[in-house]
Amino acid sequence: MSKEKLIDALNQDRADELGAIYQYMGHHYEAEGLESPELVEIFKEISIDEMKHAEKLAERIIYLGGEATMKPSEIKRGGDLRKMIRDDLDGELAAIEQYKAHIKLAEELGDYGTRHMLEEILLDEEDHADRFTHYLAR
Repeated sequence: MSKEKLIDALNQDRADELGAIYQYMGHHYEAEGLESPELVEIFKEISIDEMKHAEKLAERIIYLGGEATMKPSEIKRGGDLRKMIRDDLDGELAAIEQYKAHIKLAEELGDYGTRHMLEEILLDEEDHADRFTHYLAR
């Protein structure tokens, strides 16, 4: 395994974070319904978390000698609040699995700095998933 494989993995993470930023901000602007005032703030707050993740990933990619992607992955838009939350939860659950795989890759390469950064991001993603799960259970 090579450093290039890790850079590619981090760029996939970054693309997903960029997509999440746009998706959550869209949900922040578009959400309507009885619970929307509370949820729009959560969408905004999580979007800001994702911005911080994208920045950390870019900095690490550059540190490793790569070029950070600027292209976001798929963005899901529209629907009622329940669909928005379901789309966001699906994204968080996919991110959790992807971060676990990338943590393992960093560990295999002996890159403990990248592993630690990804573990911190993973904790945030797990928190986001928990929050969305809570709202869907209401």
